[in-house]
Amino acid sequence: MTEKREVRRKKKRIKLRFGLDRPKRMGFTEDLSSDGLFIVTRSPERPGTYVLVELDLPNNKTVVAYGQVQWTKKVRPDQFRVTENGGMGVRLTGFETGEEDYQTLVNELRR
Repeated sequence: MTEKREVRRKKKRIKLRFGLDRPKRMGFTEDLSSDGLFIVTRSPERPGTYVLVELDLPNNKTVVAYGQVQWTKKVRPDQFRVTENGGMGVRLTGFETGEEDYQTLVNELRR
């Protein structure tokens, strides 16, 4: 598959919650960049859907961001634990809180 992103994502597993109107479902990041992330989840939203994401950063700060689902990858329930690749790619469209903390983390991963 051809890489369409302008910014390469860096691997980082961070606990998060996400949802349409409030962050109520659990997930983890697989990777992230300054403008997007991949959320590992058994039940990804449809492409084009806007989601609210709440990340618990390693420095105990919380980031609340808005994003739009760009693509999804569904995995059969019996394969989810084996592959861990099911989820959705989200392009970040804005931040409610924690933008500076998020960008600092991304910059630290690039080193």
